[in-house]
Amino acid sequence: VFASLLTLLSLGLTLTFLTTKVPNFAHGSFATVGMYVTLTFSKVYGISPYIGSSLAFVFGALTALTQYIAILRPLIRRGASIITLMVATIAFDFILLASLNIYADYLTRVLEIKARYFNLRIEDFILFNVRGLLLVAPFLVLVVAITLHLCLTKTKFGVAMRAAIENPSLAGTLGINVDLVYQVSWILAGGLAGLAGGLMPLWFIGNPDTGSFLLISIFAASVAGGFYSIYGGFVGGYVVGLAEVLGTNFLAKTVGPWIIPYRPVIPLMAMAIVLMVFPQGITGLLSGVKWSMRLKEIVKRWSSH
Repeated sequence: VFASLLTLLSLGLTLTFLTTKVPNFAHGSFATVGMYVTLTFSKVYGISPYIGSSLAFVFGALTALTQYIAILRPLIRRGASIITLMVATIAFDFILLASLNIYADYLTRVLEIKARYFNLRIEDFILFNVRGLLLVAPFLVLVVAITLHLCLTKTKFGVAMRAAIENPSLAGTLGINVDLVYQVSWILAGGLAGLAGGLMPLWFIGNPDTGSFLLISIFAASVAGGFYSIYGGFVGGYVVGLAEVLGTNFLAKTVGPWIIPYRPVIPLMAMAIVLMVFPQGITGLLSGVKWSMRLKEIVKRWSSH
């Protein structure tokens, strides 16, 4: 489940990076927005968390679009540096984090809803003695992967999106509305993050700072998969997600439960190992990187030392 949801999150981060060429440090908070949307519609209106997660897609998309239009686009047009844009994303993340904390307090004090350290596991369905999210999450990733692939390869807008990402200047001269493509990319990125966040309370504990804690894993998955490849998010999400979950469980059983608080180190280690073998990420294989040759090179370097 964690790997599937991380895949959706890392895909969104990759989309935002491909457009603005800057890491979006507010991306984790998009998931937290979706988390509280699901909580609100579930507890206040009695709507199923699965329906609430679809509404979380909308709110996540609107949040991401607001960040792009109101903050990043004006700075980019003024020639702001990457560092300035990074600081802007961090500032926006602080605004989101503060807003989410205020909203959590409102839910707790006014509506008397537990809005900190909450979960909605009891509202998930059971099918053949298996929790619903365990089936829904991988299926959702598969649907997103197929839909995105068909969109990018079989539609005119998908071709325009790829052209705008690869060479914005040339795409603009060909009559492609590059800014519209960027807006759609940010809508998809925020929507996927909101969707993933909307499903998280069905399995994990939710809190206003949950997205901030997930940011390390999201970045590790995107970088490991290939920051310059849309498909990298799918591969990196599962590699890093499975490594984090299985690695933590293995170390906890082998070394002891005291190792669990150090879980965020595992995705960083997984990312480092992947980049040692594939400097351009796992999707660098598509560019002709031969893993066996790379492995031999690493062994030679290691033996020389």
